[in-house]
Amino acid sequence: MMKCFLYVFLMLATPAFSQKQVRVACVGNSITFGAGIENRARDSYPAQLQTMLGSAYHIMNFGSNGATLLKNGNNPYWKTQACRQALESAPDIVIIKLGTNDSKRVNRSFYGEFVNDYKALIRSFAELPSHPRILLLLPVPSFVEDSNAIYDPVIEKQITPMIRQAALDTHTELIYLRPLFIEKRQLFPDRIHPNVEGARIIAQRVYEAIRTPQPDPEFDLFRNLKRQLGTAFDTTGQALSSFYGFECVSFRYAGRPCKVVRPKVTAGNRPWVWRARFWGHEPQTDIFLLERGFHIVYCDVAELFGNAEAIAAWNRFYKLLQTGGLAKRAVMEGMSRGGVYVYNWALSNPGKIAGVYADAPVLDLKSWPGGKGAGPGDKASWEIFKQDYKLSDAQADQFVNSPLDHAGKIARLGFPMLHVVGDADEVVPVAENTTPFEQRIKKAGGKIKVIHKAGVGHHPHSLTDPTPIVDFILDAVHFPRP
Repeated sequence: MMKCFLYVFLMLATPAFSQKQVRVACVGNSITFGAGIENRARDSYPAQLQTMLGSAYHIMNFGSNGATLLKNGNNPYWKTQACRQALESAPDIVIIKLGTNDSKRVNRSFYGEFVNDYKALIRSFAELPSHPRILLLLPVPSFVEDSNAIYDPVIEKQITPMIRQAALDTHTELIYLRPLFIEKRQLFPDRIHPNVEGARIIAQRVYEAIRTPQPDPEFDLFRNLKRQLGTAFDTTGQALSSFYGFECVSFRYAGRPCKVVRPKVTAGNRPWVWRARFWGHEPQTDIFLLERGFHIVYCDVAELFGNAEAIAAWNRFYKLLQTGGLAKRAVMEGMSRGGVYVYNWALSNPGKIAGVYADAPVLDLKSWPGGKGAGPGDKASWEIFKQDYKLSDAQADQFVNSPLDHAGKIARLGFPMLHVVGDADEVVPVAENTTPFEQRIKKAGGKIKVIHKAGVGHHPHSLTDPTPIVDFILDAVHFPRP
C-alpha cells in the first residue's frame, strides 16, 4: 500500500502530471506558417519555439499564407480555417503576427479600419474562456522594392504605428522585431520571408517574452504618482500619450517638465531607465526595455549642463520616483551632452546607480561646447554653460569639474558603464572624451566597455539593433534570464 502511494505521489510530482501543458496559439500569415522554409514542421518559428520551450508547452501553428489583418483586405485572416481553429484551441497564450500583407497597395484604402479590426481580433481572443495572455509581434521588414506589393516604408510608417495604437488602446503586450532584422537582408531569400535562422531569431525573442519572469503585475507607478501629486499628475487627455504603443504621462514637478512611460507589466524588481536628454531620440533601446518590464523616465534640466541646480532638481525627481515604488538603483542613459548630466548626478548620489549607458557622450565641457580642442564647439551653448556655472572667460578655460576630471572617483563608485561612440565624431571628439575617460576608469579599477562604430560621426546615436545595449542594461540590474 505504501509503495502504491509513493508511486502515485512521484507521478503527480512530475511536470507531465503536476500541471497541464501551456497551450500557445501562433496566429499570423505566411511568416508564421513557415513559407519558404523547406522543413517548416521543424524550422518555422512556431516549431523552433516548441523546441525551445519543451514539453511543458504545446505550440500550435495557425499561420495562413497571404492573410491580412483587415477584414476588408484581399485575404482576411478572419475568414480562414486557421482563424477558426485558433479561436477553438483554448489557448493560454496567443502570439499574433499580422500586418505584413496589409501593406500591399490593394489594401491601403481600408487603413481607416485597421486599428478597430485589430482591436476586434484581440478581443476575440481575450474573451475566450481560457483568458489568454496576448502578445502582438510587430512586422519584420520587407526588402521588396515594388511599392505596389509588400512595401517596407508602408510597414514602418503606417502599419506599425497602427498596431501600436491598437496595443495601447487594449493594454496588449508588444514585441518590436524590426531592429533585429533591418541589417540582416541575407536572412530573407525572397526579400519577404525569413529563412531558418530568421525564424530562429523570432522564436528566440518570443521564447524570452514567454519565459522571463514577470511577477509584479499589480504594481502601478501611475496610480502611486497620482496619490502623491493629485491633479498635477493627469492620466487623461493630452497629458497621456503614446510612446511607441506604451502609455506616457507628461507632467510638471518642482517646476520641471517630466515624463514617465510604463510597461504593460512591470518586471519583478521594478527596474527603470532614466533618460537624461533628447527625449525619444533613437528610442529602440527604450522600447526593447519597456517590452521587458522597465519604466522609462525623464526630467528636463536643459540647459543646465549638470550644475548644482540640475542635480538638485534630479534629486527631487528621484525622491518622487522612490515614493512611487521604483527600484533604488537607476540605469542612467546619457546621449551627447547628457553624458555630463548622468555622471555629475552619479557623483552626487553614490549607491543609486545600477549602471550608465552613455552614447557619444560629452565628458569634458572644454571639448564641447567649449571647442578648446579639435572640435568646433558651440559658442551659444558655451555662453550658457558659463552662466550656469557663474564662470568668467578665464575660469571657463581652466574648468576642471567635468566627468573626465573625476573619472577616478566615478570608477570607485563601482557601477558598470557602456559607451557607444562613432569613431569619426567631429562634434564630440572621442579622443578628447571617451578615450581618456576609458583609460582613467580602467586605471582606477572601474568597469567600462566601449562599442566603436567605424566611420560614424556624432549621429546617428545608438545601434540599429540595440541588443548589445539592452543586454548590458539587463546585466546591470541583474535581470533574470530564461
